[in-house]
Amino acid sequence: MQTISIDWDNPTDPKPPLARDHVRDYVATGGLDGHLWHGVRTLLLTTLDRTTGRTARTPLIHIEDGNRLVVVAADWGAPCHPRWYRNLTGHPEVRVQVGPKVFAATARTARRHEREAYWPALTGLWPAFEDYQEHAGRELPLVILERSA
Repeated sequence: MQTISIDWDNPTDPKPPLARDHVRDYVATGGLDGHLWHGVRTLLLTTLDRTTGRTARTPLIHIEDGNRLVVVAADWGAPCHPRWYRNLTGHPEVRVQVGPKVFAATARTARRHEREAYWPALTGLWPAFEDYQEHAGRELPLVILERSA
C-alpha cells in the first residue's frame, strides 16, 4: 500500500473574496480576527480535495459538544453538497483550526439521532440554516469532527 504525502500546511483558500479574506485574516491573526463572524464562532476546516489531491480550507460555523465539533454542509442552500463535504467521503482525516488551536480530526456524517439532537442548536445559532434547508432540495448533512488521538 502506498503512503500518501499530504501537504496540510499550504491549503488552497476559497475563491469568493469574502470567504478568502475571512480565512486569511483568521490564519494571520491566529484566530483573533475571524473566529467570530457576524457574532458566531467559526472554525477553519482543511480537507484533502478528492480531484486535485491538494488540501483546501473552508470557514464554517460550528457548535461544540464536549470534544466534538459539529458543522453543517449547507453551501448556502445550494442543491448539491459542498465540495469540502464530498471530499470527506474519500478522506475523512482533516485539519481543524478553532481560534489559535490547530489539530487533526476525523470527520463523519452525523447519524439520524445525532442530526436530530444537533440541528436545533445549529439553527438556534444561525437561523438561516433553516432557510438553506428549505431551498436546498436535499437534507443538509451535519458533520461531526472528532479530535484524532
